[in-house]
Amino acid sequence: MNATEVAMPGGRLTHDERVAIAAGLSDGHGYAEIARGLGRPTSTVTREVSRNGGARGYTADRAHRATARRARRRQPATVRADRPDDAEARQAFVEEFADLLAAAGIPRMVARVLSSLYTSDTGALTAADLVERLRVSPASVSKAVGYLAALDLLRRERLGRRERYVVDDDVWLRAWAGNAKVHLLWADAAARGAVLFGADTPTGARLGEMGGFFGRLADDMSGGPDDAAVGDVRTVTAALVQVGGPLTRAALATGLAWPADRVEAALHDAVRRADLTGPVLVRRIRGARYVATPRLTAAQRDALTAVAQSA
Repeated sequence: MNATEVAMPGGRLTHDERVAIAAGLSDGHGYAEIARGLGRPTSTVTREVSRNGGARGYTADRAHRATARRARRRQPATVRADRPDDAEARQAFVEEFADLLAAAGIPRMVARVLSSLYTSDTGALTAADLVERLRVSPASVSKAVGYLAALDLLRRERLGRRERYVVDDDVWLRAWAGNAKVHLLWADAAARGAVLFGADTPTGARLGEMGGFFGRLADDMSGGPDDAAVGDVRTVTAALVQVGGPLTRAALATGLAWPADRVEAALHDAVRRADLTGPVLVRRIRGARYVATPRLTAAQRDALTAVAQSA
């Protein structure tokens, strides 16, 4: 990146970095690949693109202006002389929004607090504001705020001796990223369980399917592997097919002349992302070995074996 602005680690993106992101998207690069080129986390690029028009609508100048506008947004709420029916309609919407959040599994009081914060002019309210709006006890507000803070759906700001609670514009993107991390943890746990119970057992097969599903979901939510990672998955899969038997990571690294961490990353993706390995299933078996088997039903395998024996 030939940037004229200095990018501070963890700081806001510079205009030149946004130009590089726009160029990478135009060239068809994935979020992870763009992020590596910038020396930024993939989540930073994913959040930047998602909140500024998406992969198809992202432009550097517009994203830079929008970020500046958002930085100036936090102003005290102004009192508006609304008609009574407007105020009633808005309040009805706040309650409807809370109902939708509660229907999605969020506790009712938490949903009401989040709805109130999100529909306030500044996206920020104090505990006293929430108590007054919701007609509930301070303890109820405190408990709901703690729940939302644990999910990274709000942040706390100090106002002198008081504290207010803020929902940022990217609150839903942060929630999305948090879900992606949870799905990745489930995928990894299921993959370990499949090895423990045995991939050929009903339990192991069930866990393997679970791991594959949540692995794909986590990758899709976080932008997915880049082209180089997909190529490595296919190469490792082809190597396992070529050998025809189980191989360890060390054996694959020797045979492919790859660093051990590259082989490990490719195998990790191959096991979790069965959609990348084509008609072949890559599994980890006992002894930290890996094997590739065709995706055939038992009946198809039996029929093909019979044909081969009779040939």
